[in-house]
Amino acid sequence: MTRSALSHILETKTHSEHRLIRDFDALKKVVEDLKKKGKKIVLTQGVWDLIHEGHAKYLEAAKSYGDVLVVGLDSDELTRARKGPNRPIVPEKERIEMLTHLRHVDIVTVRELDHDIGHLIRLVRPHVLVTSSSTADFKGDLKTGTYDEFCKKVVTLPPQATTHTSARIRNLTIDGVEQLAREVDTLTKSFVKKIRSA
Repeated sequence: MTRSALSHILETKTHSEHRLIRDFDALKKVVEDLKKKGKKIVLTQGVWDLIHEGHAKYLEAAKSYGDVLVVGLDSDELTRARKGPNRPIVPEKERIEMLTHLRHVDIVTVRELDHDIGHLIRLVRPHVLVTSSSTADFKGDLKTGTYDEFCKKVVTLPPQATTHTSARIRNLTIDGVEQLAREVDTLTKSFVKKIRSA
């Protein structure tokens, strides 16, 4: 990667075209170049659906452990496999745009369905791997030290806000069902009234 492309990753402007690195060979090369420059690499990964305050604070906290934050984003296909057929709410392209616009995120890459949970960890070999205590994906592996040879330190952060995506989706669903029930009730009463007056 050229010096100017690396500088785009490290400066505060967005530069989405430089910060999204889908090709894993290119990602590996960029990370190696950054390490040679003495940069401490932090890795975290997730769905990042309906980005909210908790996500932003989590990413800020993750970035505090190093110089460059690499964020793995689950593709739409992987998200459906992990979370169910109605997820993600926000499509992959938009989730990528949201992440690359957050100032604490330096590089975004995409995990596909055929990538296991450790794929990015083995590829990036971060100085620090940051996980969330609210995510079950890593818990067994972290206890057994599965990733110890691929990262120097593992940090598990607590939830950074009371809001979380699943709760928000449940609230939207409940609101939608209640609204539908009100509309059905109104239509039913109107229908019955018409029948009686006929």
